[in-house]
Amino acid sequence: MSAAAEAVTDALRELHTRFAGLRDGQLADYIPQLALAEPDAFGLALISMDGHRYSTGDADVPFTMQSVSKPFVYALALSVLGLDEVGRWVNAEPSGEAFNAISLEPATGRPDNAMVNAGAIVTTALIPDTPDAPGFDRILDCLSRFAGRQLDVDEQVYASEAVTGDRNRALAYLIRSAGPLPVDPVAAMETYFRQCAVRVTTLDLAAMAATLAHGGVNPLTGVEVVPEPVTAQVLAVMATCGMYDASGDWLLRVGLPAKSGVSGGLIASGPARFGLATYSPLLDPTGTSVRGRAALGALSERLGLHLMHNPALAGSTVTLVTTADDLPSAQAGPWERARRERVAVVAAQGALDFTAAERVLYALDEARPQETGAAVLDLRQVTDIDPVARAVLQSGLGRLVEGGVRTAVADPAGHLVLLPGAGEQDERAALRPFDSREEAVAWCASGLAD
Repeated sequence: MSAAAEAVTDALRELHTRFAGLRDGQLADYIPQLALAEPDAFGLALISMDGHRYSTGDADVPFTMQSVSKPFVYALALSVLGLDEVGRWVNAEPSGEAFNAISLEPATGRPDNAMVNAGAIVTTALIPDTPDAPGFDRILDCLSRFAGRQLDVDEQVYASEAVTGDRNRALAYLIRSAGPLPVDPVAAMETYFRQCAVRVTTLDLAAMAATLAHGGVNPLTGVEVVPEPVTAQVLAVMATCGMYDASGDWLLRVGLPAKSGVSGGLIASGPARFGLATYSPLLDPTGTSVRGRAALGALSERLGLHLMHNPALAGSTVTLVTTADDLPSAQAGPWERARRERVAVVAAQGALDFTAAERVLYALDEARPQETGAAVLDLRQVTDIDPVARAVLQSGLGRLVEGGVRTAVADPAGHLVLLPGAGEQDERAALRPFDSREEAVAWCASGLAD
């Protein structure tokens, strides 16, 4: 595993260890098949805008999407019909009520928003059949493109929901009696139950959340799933309504657009930064994963992910990725040039936060021509490194040193504090600071074996 992957995965592992022992909550036994889930299952995943994947625990265990499907079907409806038309059928106001409440606007009968069951049923019904594909096939295709792979339906969970879904059927008939249901309630519920039973993993959900964060472009496949304006609209509704009657407290404390589901899935998106997902089937009274809520809350606090913080500008961090032989100052001698070919050089600029630090470490991994060798991180144009980014960089660079990579930092401003004890290490192994990039390159190259 690369230094970048280890540094970020370590944070996920620590949270997994910290919260795996939580036994609070209940399985969703009102859907009999969901009551068979393993209560100790717990997975965490994060995917960056560059498509870097990090996970720990049961991140590959399949489960059904349930209500986590709602924002993605809402995105499809907005893409097909536009905000004004969708808004005629489904409002966008927080309900302050539980996910299965009768949350209908008195004058029009519109559901309050597309995240509660009533609004999701209408949203699903807005996806019409076409000559080429039934409505559900279009939904499944959209969910698959968000995930970056072909998804399928858990037929056992679908059957279990269909047998026990009378409250949702009652909602559909009540909405129909008020007017804003464009199809027959029976047809609407058939599609809705199948949508909720689509099978995913925690890594799939992280990819889907990352696609929303990436302006509708899947960072794993490069495919545009929905237009960027649609993702802004979806994330806005997730931020205000995605956690039902706990949405305000979630946004206040965690600060990320999010959506939970009663199978134990939970997603959160950091716009232009990352997609997060957890899976653990023990639920709190609002229908949210107990471990997932605790882990994402702790991760947001630890890594400074709250939406209202002022992060580094995405895409402005890494300014150079090369090897030292391609630098303007590279010497022409064949012996010296051969050594410099083995020295990776990455330069950064601006203010570095967690997202920027992850990008810098991955650039170092990609620039190194072999497992051993040397690496130089040029921080001369960096204006600030926040404490979280500093810790991530220290961890990642420390792993390079431990792996035998001769590592130096051009850091005349002293932004990056040396690892504890680094000055006591053997000169060949220590992480060394220099005032100039050329000095750092020269030191790295001089210590490489011929």
